[in-house]
Amino acid sequence: MEIIDKNVAMLSNFEVHDLLASLQTNTKGKKPNGRAQNLATITYETNEYLSKTPCALQDAKIIKDFLNDLKLVKLTKAEKLQLLNLRPVTQVELQLLVEEMEERLSEEETTALLERVAALPCPQPEQPEPPVESDTMDTNS
Repeated sequence: MEIIDKNVAMLSNFEVHDLLASLQTNTKGKKPNGRAQNLATITYETNEYLSKTPCALQDAKIIKDFLNDLKLVKLTKAEKLQLLNLRPVTQVELQLLVEEMEERLSEEETTALLERVAALPCPQPEQPEPPVESDTMDTNS
């Protein structure tokens, strides 16, 4: 097998999650063996990981709206994809994703970009269960 053009398209986490979910649906009930078993394991583990990230709450409309909003800012396709997948919340994180950000973006554009990224749907972090208080007192001390 020869790879002709390895950079034909870059996929967002949402697209990978959607693709893996459809692959799992298509292979339900079939028992994989050998190499197929390894592929099934990788597919399952990756899909499980992605289902716990913000991409699980996205749909094609959200991504399309996000990319349309970014048309006003001069970013590369790779930078837009990283913004969508990594969701920077601080200017430092944004600076790591956007090459030569100081020269390319104004302070207002940077702030607007962070606000737009923050507006994307995000899962609520799971709240830990509060400790259960005991009604009995320790009388040994």
